[in-house]
Amino acid sequence: MRISGFSFARNAVKLDYPLGEALRSILPVVDELVVAVAPGDPGDDTRGVVEALDDPRVRIVDAVWDESRRQEVYADLTNVALDACTGDWCLYIQADEALHEDDLPTLRARCEELLDDHRVEGLVFDYLHFFGDYRHIQDGHGWYQREIRVIRRGIGVRSVRDAQSFRHPDQRRITVAPAHVRVFHYGWVRHPRFMQAKVKEFWSHRRSREEVEAEYGGVEEFDYGPLGRLPTWTGSHPAVMAERIASMDWSDRLRLKDPPGMVRTQRHKDERLKNRLLTAVERATGVDFNHRNHGKVLRV
Repeated sequence: MRISGFSFARNAVKLDYPLGEALRSILPVVDELVVAVAPGDPGDDTRGVVEALDDPRVRIVDAVWDESRRQEVYADLTNVALDACTGDWCLYIQADEALHEDDLPTLRARCEELLDDHRVEGLVFDYLHFFGDYRHIQDGHGWYQREIRVIRRGIGVRSVRDAQSFRHPDQRRITVAPAHVRVFHYGWVRHPRFMQAKVKEFWSHRRSREEVEAEYGGVEEFDYGPLGRLPTWTGSHPAVMAERIASMDWSDRLRLKDPPGMVRTQRHKDERLKNRLLTAVERATGVDFNHRNHGKVLRV
């Protein structure tokens, strides 16, 4: 059995993505690692980050960044990497995610165990969404709890929309099994200056330039809000993240609560009344009302 790792990247250095850490987190469990790299802005050396892995299993595939595709360009690049994979299973990692080394034996064992069960088209992973720093997490409604990160090669499954998930070409959801593996998602953890740039970049592919400038233009730093509203993580992080976590330099820009009289114009998803109510219902009933990209879950 062979596992192909795959990913894509562009402007990872400029926007402070932990790309190197993400790729190193899956290297111990893959037989090859394919990364589609698209040219970024002047001065960005995303390709250099991938080359620095200096591992014969790593293969860079040149990709084209087509602005006219808007947010679907992320899926396009993902599929460029996927098409170059040769393994039985394909393990996807995005530039702001990492797997914990403690979970890798479980992942390898699950792939071995389910290799001949062709009902299983993919594996779903459990998500930890860190927010603001490496202690606080988002676990309420509006933050997906599970997502597909392993797919069976050769059945026509494609990355869709903004590359969050995978479906059949006719948009049918794929049948999955639990991986029993965690994804540590750091997409909302970086210096507020880089976070603001990342948010602006995100929306630039989904809204008009005028709308993006009206909401984000002139704002230099992202406001994470009062982090005291969020639960805290007391477990360990993937070892590959140790140096990045130790170098965190924006603690002075974070706060646990708003000062008296402070009025914030923007509320985050977890602060909105609808999401707070749905979170309460989900926790009371155990029913997840979040949108699901996967199909039937086989308890195998």
